[in-house]
Amino acid sequence: MRIEIDNFDNYRKSCREFLEREIVPEHQKWEENGLVERSFWEKLGQSGLLGMSVTPEFGGLGKSDYRFAVILTEELIKSGVTVPGIVAHNDVVASYIFALGNEEQKKRWLPELCSGKRVAAIAMTEPGGGSNTADIKTVATRQGDYYLVNGGKTYITNGINADLIVVAVKTEQGQQGQGISLLAIERDMPGFSRGEPLKKIGWNGSDTAELFFHDCKVPITNLLGRENLGNYYFMSAMPRERLSISTVAVASAEHILQSTLEYVKERTAFNQPIGSFQYNRFMLAQLDTEVKIARVYLDNAVDLFNQGLFSLVDAARIKWWTTELQMKVADRCLQLHGGLGYLRDSIAGKNWLNSRAQTIYGGTSEVLQEIISKSLGL
Repeated sequence: MRIEIDNFDNYRKSCREFLEREIVPEHQKWEENGLVERSFWEKLGQSGLLGMSVTPEFGGLGKSDYRFAVILTEELIKSGVTVPGIVAHNDVVASYIFALGNEEQKKRWLPELCSGKRVAAIAMTEPGGGSNTADIKTVATRQGDYYLVNGGKTYITNGINADLIVVAVKTEQGQQGQGISLLAIERDMPGFSRGEPLKKIGWNGSDTAELFFHDCKVPITNLLGRENLGNYYFMSAMPRERLSISTVAVASAEHILQSTLEYVKERTAFNQPIGSFQYNRFMLAQLDTEVKIARVYLDNAVDLFNQGLFSLVDAARIKWWTTELQMKVADRCLQLHGGLGYLRDSIAGKNWLNSRAQTIYGGTSEVLQEIISKSLGL
């Protein structure tokens, strides 16, 4: 059943009902298996939750207002459903193709990404390098009407399920950070293989893998945008990706704080609710204030993004601050849950494990502070 978007309240209600009905009953099994089944993507596609910002002619809903993406993320968090795979598919790859793809590429790929028939991933990180695109070693050599790609990628979200992967490759030995191109590599292309699923400590339902390319033959028609401008495209698209991660951070912090407030009012020690002890009360008061500040910060960032005014530095600031706060809130709330919080399947335990990756992917906190400090002339 396709979700109709007429206003934000109805959309939130429809998302919540859909997730509870179609996704939540199966999700625990997927987390145990370390892989969501294809039905997960197909159901999301049938409901209209994939490629929302893509225009209807290419299978989407044409809802470019980022507040719709925020609502979906918030409901995913509240439902306990895995988030990184959907962010990679929706806010990264579908956005890249919609922004950079030519008419033929959009017609070829976007309808199936929006329907869930194809799963998308983006592959930039390599075994010997992380956030710096200048470190990319995967090479694409032009051979007539195709490229030969050699190299490897690691820690790739949706790496096992992905049918279409936007891969950052070196196409020219230019100055630092230059000569990078984006190739869309498809599942059955000769020379492309993937390793076993990587076992993570959190987001267990989101599959992650290593990808390998050995003389992988990629048609030049799979080049996204222009050759050697990949680094520019990354910089242009990064604010949306980091805003997505920040949205996860704020929604997660709000969710675990609310759950913890309910818990500390019921759990007793020394004949009184543990939330009534002064230390705990003051700590929760501080967390509540900081999380509310984060919500105001996020709402402002979304407004700037919708106006086209959200910069790379803005994205670095909010991603750094909200993900660090998410980790802090998750850790304090786990402590208040005591032994229950240390259980893997508890809300506090899952939240804590999932929070840890947030300061790593999409640019580490250290890299983000480098970006911020440079903007200050330091």
